[in-house]
Amino acid sequence: MREPLVFLPGMMCDARLFQPQIAEFSRDTPVMVMPLAGENTIRGLVKNILDTAPPRFALAGLSMGGIVAMEVIRLAPDRVTRLALMDTNPRAELPEVASNREPQKQAVRNGDLRTVMAEEMKPNYLVDGPHKPAILKLCMDMAEDLGPDVFISQSEALAHRPDQQDTLKAVTVPTLILCGRGDILCPIDRHELMHALIPHSQLVIVDGAGHLSTLEQPQLTNKVLRRWMV
Repeated sequence: MREPLVFLPGMMCDARLFQPQIAEFSRDTPVMVMPLAGENTIRGLVKNILDTAPPRFALAGLSMGGIVAMEVIRLAPDRVTRLALMDTNPRAELPEVASNREPQKQAVRNGDLRTVMAEEMKPNYLVDGPHKPAILKLCMDMAEDLGPDVFISQSEALAHRPDQQDTLKAVTVPTLILCGRGDILCPIDRHELMHALIPHSQLVIVDGAGHLSTLEQPQLTNKVLRRWMV
């Protein structure tokens, strides 16, 4: 049996972000999806993951999940057997992006989570395609189920996240770096940077996908992840 595979979801997403991957890999691999909730720092989230995860595991994170995954391998490199960073960003948050989170958090405190998601976040997620409406609805369902407290704590964690470029230089496990060609939240240049920082990493650009490659192009994403797991 393969080593366990741990997925870390993006902001305001849960295990449903990885539905196609769970269906594919659970046939022959123990699969876990760790929630990113209950803490408002990246390090706090990592502590929860390491307290719950198997002793050694393959780790795949998308977006915020990728940011958390980088901190996991920084703090516990001996526990990670392989690493997949998908549609994510190794850099610390820019001050102007962090400051923009304050009005978003206030709006969410005032009961406008749905509006913030619909007007400021979801429009940046996907490229056009036949499944876009269904995926956007799923994104809204996940966000509303997680609720405003998770939005606020995740926003705070992201705003104060560390830069992980030095961390990536020290990665030695098999590493996949995957990005949707149309990802405008975490564009291709961020992934080219990670590829340059991690020796012997594999960079894959997924056509027909934006920020949520696991849902937009599930078959291709699964094929690439399957090669990474061998």
